[in-house]
Amino acid sequence: MLKVQPLGDRVLVEPLSKEDTEGRTKSGLVIPDTAEKERPEQGKVIATGKGRHTDEGKLIPLAVKKGDRVLFSKYGPTELKLDGKNYLIVKEEDILAIIN
Repeated sequence: MLKVQPLGDRVLVEPLSKEDTEGRTKSGLVIPDTAEKERPEQGKVIATGKGRHTDEGKLIPLAVKKGDRVLFSKYGPTELKLDGKNYLIVKEEDILAIIN
């Protein structure tokens, strides 16, 4: 069992596989990676920190929670490998959206 607790406004994300996020048109045509080099990435939130502290010491909780599917900036996260699986640590400000 994974025992990682991100600190502050950081989020542990499991990146979704290429098959889960591969770009396709409505008619089923595959959009090649070369056409989407700067596109954001997607992943599933595994764990979150408690939130960000203001200069006055007030805790601002995170907008994401465990289990959310999120869209995040490609170049923001820190990569790590735990128990043979790849994960990312992402600051909340690098999370662009929650996918419903």
